[in-house]
Amino acid sequence: RQRHGNNSITRTGLRVQGADTLQWWLTRFDELQIQHSKIIERDKYTLIDFEDQEGQPLSLIADPDQDSFETWANSTIPAERQIIGLGPITLTVPKLQGTHEILSTVLGMRPAREYVDKEGGFSVHVYEMGEGGPAREVHVQVRTGLLPYHPGAGGVHHVAFRVGDEESYHAWARRLRELRIPNSGEVDRYYFRSLYFREPNSILFELATDGPGFATDEPVSALGERLSLPPFLEGRRKQIEANLKPL
Repeated sequence: RQRHGNNSITRTGLRVQGADTLQWWLTRFDELQIQHSKIIERDKYTLIDFEDQEGQPLSLIADPDQDSFETWANSTIPAERQIIGLGPITLTVPKLQGTHEILSTVLGMRPAREYVDKEGGFSVHVYEMGEGGPAREVHVQVRTGLLPYHPGAGGVHHVAFRVGDEESYHAWARRLRELRIPNSGEVDRYYFRSLYFREPNSILFELATDGPGFATDEPVSALGERLSLPPFLEGRRKQIEANLKPL
């Protein structure tokens, strides 16, 4: 198990449509015996905090601005109750310095507001990109007395930020080089292209393209029905599958 703490990705938000959907999820969590909070207000959002079986902190957030989204026809969840996207992401650091400069000066996010966590009493700084809103926000908790995060089951390895296209991706690689920020260089993941680097508080960031996409080697209608591997891992299929637990 991970040890929650500083220098980490602390919580992942999952957006749903409207506050009434949160009540539906409370009933489902109770039926499945999922540990969760009541419906609460944090910052300017209505949400439920919950954890998976390994203790990973998650939140369901009612997105007040979402009017269009895609649903999955094969889901057991009614279309109007389905999760419609990620965000916001919460980071925890011992000091804002360094992380602030990376998010604002390097990545171009806007410092939007600050609030105090009602339970912990610590400050949280909100950065937004694009049009803003819960799908385009990073929340940074500043907690000076917290022990460092220790990785393990239930922890989050990195946070990925989406870039518009391959041209933008190459431009970001040049920008990191010009700013002399240590990074992975361009990495071909077959389904997408990536760049990795650590911000000054040691949290791993990824810049990733959408394409070529997960429908590169199978149709969208079949996604998730079998384990798909990129060509460079296909030779290790038996070994990889032997270590997976059924979902």
